[in-house]
Amino acid sequence: MNRINQLFQQKSENILSVYFTAGFPKLEDTVPTLKCLQANGVDLVEIGVPFSDPMADGLVIQNSSEVALKNGMSIKKLFEQLSNIRSEINIPLIMMGYLNPIMQFGFEAFCKECHRVGVDGMIIPDLPMSDFLANYKEIAERYGLEFIFLITPETSEERIRLIDSHTNGFIYMVSSAAVTGTQNSFDSKVDYFNRINSMNLKNPRLIGFGISNKSTRETVCKYSSGAIIGSAFIKALAETNDVEMGVKLLLENLNK
Repeated sequence: MNRINQLFQQKSENILSVYFTAGFPKLEDTVPTLKCLQANGVDLVEIGVPFSDPMADGLVIQNSSEVALKNGMSIKKLFEQLSNIRSEINIPLIMMGYLNPIMQFGFEAFCKECHRVGVDGMIIPDLPMSDFLANYKEIAERYGLEFIFLITPETSEERIRLIDSHTNGFIYMVSSAAVTGTQNSFDSKVDYFNRINSMNLKNPRLIGFGISNKSTRETVCKYSSGAIIGSAFIKALAETNDVEMGVKLLLENLNK
């Protein structure tokens, strides 16, 4: 069974998923970041493939991508870094990247490498679902990769149900239609969260975009299986320029 499915079978609430940009703050920080996140109880990690034009990302993650690219990070380099990762990392790993660099690398070659190093799933925000179903789903399944789709407050019920029917991992609930970044409150999102829960979807949901403290994390955990943290961790890494200190600062902030 895929590690993502195993996680949701074993743990149905308060899951903590963390995103980081590979190659940030330093080129060789990828493996130390994974080890440190796992050691501190993180349940699931999204490994961000840096890209020069990340359309769904706010300034914090955009800047981290720029630094990572300047550091020399590439998809080829990332897979080299991950080659022996499963000797040390047991938690599920998801590759999060944009279509352009993945297509340059080759979609099937990307999936094959994900399978080789032990990646469990992928998120490609700018890959249209119709294209995925027509051209890529069979390839992803061949290499045992779960494809994670995003939904927003603007996503229609018809599309949400279509996504649910073609998902076998979890659904990524974006808290708002804006780009990534921190928010102080999710009070205005409760109707959206309740609406999705009332649909009785077969897949669990994790909520991301804007979670940075105890209050926002607890709120989203009431309405889903857990929280996805991105910008808050990248900010902590940028402030400390150190993986262990960055993880420590993130966890301190999530308890405030």
